[in-house]
Amino acid sequence: MQPLLRILFSLFLVVAPVAVAAAESDPHAADRQALIKLFREMEAAINAQDVDRMIAQMHPQVTVTWLNGEVSRGHDEVRAYYDKMVRGEKRILERYLTTAKLGKPARFFGNGEVAVADGTMKDEFFPVARGPFSLDSNWTSTSAKVGDRWQVVSMHLSSNVFTNSLLAEAERAIWYVGAGAGIGGMLLGGLLGWRLGWRRRS
Repeated sequence: MQPLLRILFSLFLVVAPVAVAAAESDPHAADRQALIKLFREMEAAINAQDVDRMIAQMHPQVTVTWLNGEVSRGHDEVRAYYDKMVRGEKRILERYLTTAKLGKPARFFGNGEVAVADGTMKDEFFPVARGPFSLDSNWTSTSAKVGDRWQVVSMHLSSNVFTNSLLAEAERAIWYVGAGAGIGGMLLGGLLGWRLGWRRRS
């Protein structure tokens, strides 16, 4: 056997039992894989601007608290919110993209039929009335195993209201306005002083 093949085979003999033991020690291993698949499908649906695909991962009685604090209960309200924000004639956004990450492995409750997970998102918004902006946010999700299928029953989205890109942008705008007003005041004061001096001399 070639030296490289011997090394790879030795590594396999070491790693394989560890992987098998880890799978056997976690009774929720298969459920974790199903939940990751569900979350990735949700992420893909959001990035595809496909609300029906997103709703397909949710329980009919789902509750979602959105980033702006609005709450949607049930498929119809989730669809109505999405239409208002992204698809309607008076929509606020042209599109919305996200990259989600899982914080820690899901925790299971109720005989393993309820799972709670949380993580972070890097969001990109493309508003109708202004340029795009990015926002870091957090998510918490509760899923339930209904029959043999996992579904999202509750999702909460939130962002830091004290430090975020929109606040930083507003602070920069205030600074620019203040600086502009100060410079304008100095120019106006200089102009008035020059005119008063010219009148006195004349």
